[in-house]
Amino acid sequence: MAPQDTLARNRAFIVANTRLAPVDGLELRHSETPQLLKIWQADEITPIWAATEQDLDRQGIEPPFWAFPWAGGQAVARLILERPESVRGKRVLDIACGSGMLGIAAAAAGASAVWVNDIDPICEAAAQLNAEANGVSLSWMGGNLLDAPPADVDVILAGDIFYEMSMAARFLGWMRQAAARGIAVYAGDPGRAYAPVAETGLLAEYDIATTMELESATARRARVWQIGR
Repeated sequence: MAPQDTLARNRAFIVANTRLAPVDGLELRHSETPQLLKIWQADEITPIWAATEQDLDRQGIEPPFWAFPWAGGQAVARLILERPESVRGKRVLDIACGSGMLGIAAAAAGASAVWVNDIDPICEAAAQLNAEANGVSLSWMGGNLLDAPPADVDVILAGDIFYEMSMAARFLGWMRQAAARGIAVYAGDPGRAYAPVAETGLLAEYDIATTMELESATARRARVWQIGR
């Protein structure tokens, strides 16, 4: 967990540079009034949208992957919300969590405990703010979990992790270990080059609205697989 002053500073940065907005297609039903899942996100009217990598570097901020509801993650979150039995009463880890969107979906679907993890420390603040906005609780697990055996959980969720060859291979090896231990591992991807389509069980496909700026397309077909199935 980040020191409280760092966490507070990161929370303030997120609120000042993004806006809280719903993610279409992700309806939460954990309260009396169903609502769309919301996250603090960047768009063309927020300051971080126009910031360059150099601008962010001067502020000690990594590229803000946490500020977008990526298509692969949306697909996993939608699957969880459509099939809550996949996480209900279970211990869930959202790895490479970014905004914490998958963990929020799992918590809303009835998971008994949810941890979120990312190597970018600002994701702790992003996930915390987003959990608060959706009325759920998440626990932060920092550090690079790929350097250790899989965590003692029942379910692992991940989205949009297969975009670079060496990192995709590391994730896949770690996920295979988790699946061999009996952990259910779900991964979502919108057709990137290194998705392990040949050795996984396809669970669902969704057409996800995207933007030209993020995905060079206005929609992507995102798929959810169970690793090791």
